[in-house]
Order: sequence, then C-alpha cells, then structure tokens
Amino acid sequence: MIKEIKGQISAGKGKYAIVVSRFNEFITSKLLGGAIDALLRHGATEDQVCAVWVPGACEIAQVAKKLAQSGDYVAVICLGAVIRGQTTHYEAVCQQVVRGIGQINYDGEVPTIFGVLTCETLEQAAERAGLKMGNTGSGAAVTAMEMVNVLGQL
Repeated sequence: MIKEIKGQISAGKGKYAIVVSRFNEFITSKLLGGAIDALLRHGATEDQVCAVWVPGACEIAQVAKKLAQSGDYVAVICLGAVIRGQTTHYEAVCQQVVRGIGQINYDGEVPTIFGVLTCETLEQAAERAGLKMGNTGSGAAVTAMEMVNVLGQL
C-alpha cells in the first residue's frame, strides 16, 4: 500500500508571523486582511498571529529570516506588492524578493511562504488582493497552515 501524506488546513496551536510591505499599502493591507481572515477562519486566535510591517518588498526577506530563525513561529507569511513602473527597478526588486524568500524557505526549518504580488498593472494587483481573483494573502495563509501540517507528519 502506498503511504500518502496530505496536509490539513488548520491553524493548530502554533504562532504565525506575517511580514507585510508598507509600499503599495493600499494593496498590501488587503493581502494582510485576507491572511488574517484565513488564519482565524481555520482556528487561529488573534494571539497566534503577529504582523510585522516593513518599508518595502526588498526588506521582507531580512525580517522573515529573523522571524523564521527565532523559534517562535511555525510559519512565516511574506506579503507585498511590486507593480511595474516605467523603469527597470521592477525586475531588480522582484529578483531580490523572490531570491531572498526562496533562500529562507530552502535553508530553514520553518515554512516561509511567498505571497508577494509581482504585477504589470495596478489593476492586476487589485484583482489579486480580493477583487476578482481571490486574495493572495488568504492563499498564502492557507499554504502556510498546510505546510506546517505536512512537515509535522514527516
């Protein structure tokens, strides 16, 4: 018989950290609201959630790493919104945030979830922050809960 491991989507008793970028706050605040709502709907209490605001997407990884290494959290959820402008700065920021969060997740024991929007337009970002295409913050929180559960079974 094949052994199959599947994660449950339940907050459990652990604490969740959310790192959220203040840049594009009109979008990121919606992502944060979605993440908190998902955690609470799946059994977390307010005492199990800590939100840490950082200036921009480039600062997410440093704070996420510190939180993941602290031993206080079962998962770290990273939220931000990088929207293309008229310069190449967009590519540099996207590469840095993807690489940074990915490295923390790869190297660490604590799931560090990528919930950073990388969009061409403001409209695309708004759609992914709860208007038309769901809420990326909520999806990141669900992913965090599932990963905590899967890792707990291994």
